[in-house]
Amino acid sequence: MAIDTFPDHPFTEPQARSSGITRSRLRAALRERRVIRLLRGVYLRADVPQTVEVRAVAAALVISPYSVVCDRTAAWIWGVECHEFRELDVLPPLETYVLRGHAPTDRSGVLGGTRDLMPGDWVELHGVKVTTPLRSAMDLGCKLNRRPALAAMDALMRACGFSVADMRRMLPRYFRRRGVLQLRELVPIVDGRSESSGESWTRLEINDQGLPAPEPQWWVLIDGVPTYRLDLAYPHARIAVEYDGEEFHSAGPDREADERRRAWLREHGWTVIVVDKHSFTDERIVAWIGRLRAELQDAQRVPQRWFDRTGR
Repeated sequence: MAIDTFPDHPFTEPQARSSGITRSRLRAALRERRVIRLLRGVYLRADVPQTVEVRAVAAALVISPYSVVCDRTAAWIWGVECHEFRELDVLPPLETYVLRGHAPTDRSGVLGGTRDLMPGDWVELHGVKVTTPLRSAMDLGCKLNRRPALAAMDALMRACGFSVADMRRMLPRYFRRRGVLQLRELVPIVDGRSESSGESWTRLEINDQGLPAPEPQWWVLIDGVPTYRLDLAYPHARIAVEYDGEEFHSAGPDREADERRRAWLREHGWTVIVVDKHSFTDERIVAWIGRLRAELQDAQRVPQRWFDRTGR
């Protein structure tokens, strides 16, 4: 069956059958990866981009009109993936809450409870209520562990454009909520300039160790032209901290380009510290944080005047 036989929007199995697509043909399309499961019970042609609109339409097919999509599912709709890799073999359940006065859902594949939300905490997108990016970030700052929480908050800020000031204004509403102590620690250091979870993790570790905050996405100029962009930098001290993720730094050409860039930086007085996903064990944190601390201390040394033997 040709791929264009399937709808160019999210659909359920009953909707597929009503269009003349049998269950066996749908299963075959899934095996051939011409169709993907977008949510439990919701399918999408593999060539259709997963925009905010498409994800919202998909969620509207399987949740109650009295429910609000929250937490990680809300972040997913806004274009930010927060699920852990180990969860993705089976589609994670939708995370929703019903507004006060309505019964929580008991639908399979949909988690839910009751949560007090103000009208400004959610918006309606293509038939589904979704917590705003700001509210979603604040909720995840309470709910997730520290590293993924900061990564999610950074990514939502980057994608949707709210500010730390916006977060500070909402923070008093979380008084006594579970996780609020963590949220209070994270809000001041959220930065939408971070472009990956690894960069967010690295910034958090630097902060936790009491070191000065680096500048994310710092451009190095060559003859006045922005040429090399550093993940994290202390530009005055000429220290770069680079996070090597697998997606953009594991292939041979990528590694070669990294080495050329870093060789140029070192030749021009920069110290380059490289971390990756394996750098967050206790032993390895001690190593690279210790080096960063030493380099920062060295940069702060008071210059000494040298005298010749005559005292001049």
